[in-house]
Amino acid sequence: MDTRTKEAGPTRLASALVRSGALETDWIPTYKAVPRDMFVPDRVWPGIADGTRQNALVDRANDPDAWLEAVYSDIPLTTQWDGGEHQGNGLGTTPTSSSSQPHMVFSMLSDLNVRDGHRVLEIGTGTGWNAALLAHRLGSKNVTSVEFDRAVADGARQNLKDTGLTPLLVVGDGRNGFAGNAPYNRIIATCSVGEIPPAWIEQTVPGGLIVAPWGPLYGGEGIACLTVQENGSARGMFTRSSAFMRLRQQRPDFPPHDFYLKGREWPADGARSKTKLSPAAVEGWQEQFAIGTRVPDVFWTVERYDDGSYTLWTYSLDGESWASTDYEPDADTSDVVQAGPRNLWDETENAYEWWVDNERPGFERFGLTVTGHGEHRVWLDTES
Repeated sequence: MDTRTKEAGPTRLASALVRSGALETDWIPTYKAVPRDMFVPDRVWPGIADGTRQNALVDRANDPDAWLEAVYSDIPLTTQWDGGEHQGNGLGTTPTSSSSQPHMVFSMLSDLNVRDGHRVLEIGTGTGWNAALLAHRLGSKNVTSVEFDRAVADGARQNLKDTGLTPLLVVGDGRNGFAGNAPYNRIIATCSVGEIPPAWIEQTVPGGLIVAPWGPLYGGEGIACLTVQENGSARGMFTRSSAFMRLRQQRPDFPPHDFYLKGREWPADGARSKTKLSPAAVEGWQEQFAIGTRVPDVFWTVERYDDGSYTLWTYSLDGESWASTDYEPDADTSDVVQAGPRNLWDETENAYEWWVDNERPGFERFGLTVTGHGEHRVWLDTES
């Protein structure tokens, strides 16, 4: 391995993180003491900084310089596919564990706003790097981390052992938190959720923070920074966009396409109409988030064609309603077919227009309240 690359990589990444504002001064000693390369396996699939695509496998045994370059680039690294079932060199079907993008890691640690003596619960140990950073900063006895996948947990435990850090690592369902070390001053999740589990609120002291990637079923996701209230609720603002893997127990089971048509040929009993809103306009990450907060229990897929056109299919989770919206390059209008008790494209269009009417707000203008009864309310600017 090129010594200059080994020495320059951490410094170059640190400089980039400091310039971006993600790595704050008080975290620099911890960054230096807990190098990322000690928490990355030999085989990784590098991602991209702004998105969820994975690139080809980089194997440390075959190309150590490329591996180190990937480790000290500001990108996420997929470390497991398909719950560990995929062992090949190519891409698997679904990424199921990763080393998060360093910019996101330190941005979320900044959101967490830890202080000496704080007790922290992490949901989603992954490679163990985030737990190690927290353990170095706060002391191992103040950090607990929960990982659902035993093989992933075993790898993290070895990584932590190699660094001499000993936070408590628990194999279990992250939805349950870990009552054994509660209460916590801070809870941080490194997987996304559509619902904040009640246990997380119950195990956080009033005034404590929960920092978690949250997103609606439709799509889009941001980091929610919630303060736990005396009445057992939690509320706060979103701080930035994010794109994490979903908590395994909250991954939805979508009905198949054919279930909606009920054995009939499209358009079945759907009502035809036209729209001036292009399907391409609703596919952005921020747009998906805004729409999803106003159109509940809805998901979508895209059917693409060789000529560049495609159909945006929108479905209700209960299997009762669907809509198809056709996209053709340079067309002024799109054909729409809707069926079922909900007019899903009309709902989508109304939500998009609401977003535009409110000056296309970014994630930082949205807030989230989780009541003591588990109701989730997303609001814009101020809670009414």
